[in-house]
Amino acid sequence: MRAPKWRVSAGLLAFVLAVSLAGCTGDEGEGGGDGLTVGLLLPSRAVPRWEQSDKPMIEKRVKELCSECTVVYANAENDAASQRQQMKSMITRGVSVLILDVVDPKALRSSVRAAEREGIPVVAYDRLAEGPISGFVSFDGGEVGRLQGEALLRGMGARADGGSVVMMNGDPSSPNAAWYEGGARSVLKDRVRIARSYNTLGWRTENAHDQMSAAISALGPHRIDGVLAANDSIAAGVVAALKSARVSPLPAITGQDADLDAVRRIVEGEQYMTVYKPFRLETDAASAMAVALARGNDVDALVTTSVDSPTTEDVPSILLDPIAVTRENIGRTLVQDGVYTVDQICTPKLRPDCDRAGLTR
Repeated sequence: MRAPKWRVSAGLLAFVLAVSLAGCTGDEGEGGGDGLTVGLLLPSRAVPRWEQSDKPMIEKRVKELCSECTVVYANAENDAASQRQQMKSMITRGVSVLILDVVDPKALRSSVRAAEREGIPVVAYDRLAEGPISGFVSFDGGEVGRLQGEALLRGMGARADGGSVVMMNGDPSSPNAAWYEGGARSVLKDRVRIARSYNTLGWRTENAHDQMSAAISALGPHRIDGVLAANDSIAAGVVAALKSARVSPLPAITGQDADLDAVRRIVEGEQYMTVYKPFRLETDAASAMAVALARGNDVDALVTTSVDSPTTEDVPSILLDPIAVTRENIGRTLVQDGVYTVDQICTPKLRPDCDRAGLTR
């Protein structure tokens, strides 16, 4: 993936969308707002954010932008063949536009081409799809990895120079997995020893648990100074494996997606950090792009950069800035943005830890 020309901050994106959508909320473009259908294809239920955040936010924002639009939804359950069938069904139905969070870009390339043949634009969401896509909305994956690597070094303290790190990467079928890993390695490569590196199929907690258990057996329970876990589902498996091996204290462990359970682990001291990606910015941007394309409008006023996929150059794109979250800034990020309330985070068991973190004062 080519480096972006520039990324977009939250404030700037809000301004761009507000200005651009001022002209998109009426019945403009071919077909106006009547009878338009937005197909939404998400990749799995293994990562909580897809069902809990992205789906309802996209449905809500599409309706705000286009009162007569209908959203039809399918979840691939991490199966590329299922997602191909879901896309075929939506193409046959004659949807106006597709928002595709692709399970496997290569496996879905022919489906994207089939959509193009039927005149249905495809917005690649969160993961860069292959084939003739019309737009791409995501967070900067290289920056996600860099934030994880930098935080891991801070969490390792005196062991940051020359320490032993296990890398628990994402599913290699996702283009984001290599994007994250590359960003993390760019920070870690001259500072630590990568003792083991694994790819976690399906981003599944149970797979991460098995791989972390193997790393503990190979390296010894007390010879792991840090774990670069690509997301919070993977981090959950890492923590469980370390606790099963009676490792105490736990090494620094990263994550991503700001899952509620991960935030609680951070408060409790079991996970060092997560990466918060303000999902509303991503869902708003994708919804705006999809509605514009469904109406036959271009997206020039919405996009902020372009990227190259393995099959397509200069894909109109919006890349957003992620935010590193540790115990120290949960209140200033997740609570302040309304992602979670203090009561949601601070279960009775965690109240003393929340007090120490300054969340309940």
